[in-house]
Formats: sequence, structure tokens, C-alpha cells
Amino acid sequence: MIEVTIDSVRISLMTQHRVVVLREKGSERYLPIWIGAPEADAITLRLQGVQVERPLTHDLLANVIDTLGAEVQYILVNDLRSDVFHAQIVLEYNEREVRIDSRPSDAIALAVRVEVPIYVAEKVMNEAGRMPDKDVAPSILGTESGESAEPEVSDEDLGVFAEFIEELDLDDLGGGD
Repeated sequence: MIEVTIDSVRISLMTQHRVVVLREKGSERYLPIWIGAPEADAITLRLQGVQVERPLTHDLLANVIDTLGAEVQYILVNDLRSDVFHAQIVLEYNEREVRIDSRPSDAIALAVRVEVPIYVAEKVMNEAGRMPDKDVAPSILGTESGESAEPEVSDEDLGVFAEFIEELDLDDLGGGD
């Protein structure tokens, strides 16, 4: 099992679909999992510390587990079949381990509420895990030394933009009377 953290919850600007991005601890390997909007909202609200007046579905699940005397131990994204991720909520109940089949999104939403680790099976991470694109990653993530990895731009490269700006007529931009 590989321990992961929630790197981010993102929204596709094109499709409005949500994706939770899990990051392997001590590595640059990521696992993106497409999830529904309600689950994305449930994860994000909790990560941001937003308090809601009434319990949401995953709060209710956590309360039921606790009231019945069980304790969530960890979450495991354990399988990938036909491009669908599967997860398990691993509980301790009456001194024995109980595994409950779950969608990863629901399991992760529960994990952030009860503050337990999230793991990914090695076979799943090896099949679906991604390393950042080497050409794109430095500009997004910065260099290892923490400095900006933005390329240097020469005055010659900026010349075209300087000429364009100098030729602009501010009266033509519609900002006047």
C-alpha cells in the first residue's frame, strides 16, 4: 500500500467535471480520480474548514460508524476495473477488521472528516499513477531549490510586444466617454 495525500480538487473548465488529485507521499507521482460534484464539494468544504449547520452525508456516515462503536482505520483505493476506481473503508469493529466497498470519492470524503490515512494499492498506482510532464512541471511546481523556474525572456523576444503596445490608441479601446 502506498500512502497518499490530497493534493487538490480541481474542476475541468471545459466539461465542469471534478477530479481529486492524490499525491504519493515522498514522491512526485499523482493519481487523478474523476469524481462527482457533490463529493468534490464535500471534500473541499472539509479541507477548507467550512462548518455547515446540519450534517452532510459523509458527516452522517462518520457519526453512524462512531455511534455503532466502530472506528475508521484507513481508506484504500484498492482496484481499477474497466477504468473505474474501487475503494474500501477499513474499520475496526469488535476487535476485528471490517472492509466496506466504496466509491473512492465517498471514502475520501469520509477520510477527511475522521482524519485517517488514505492509501492506494501498488498495482493501482502503477497502472494509473502519473508523473508530472517534465516540460510543464518546473514552471508549475518551481525548481527543487524553491526558485521560480520561469524561462528568462530577452529584450529581443519582448520587442514584438513593445511595438504592439506603442502602436495602441487608447481612445480606440472604448474606455472613453
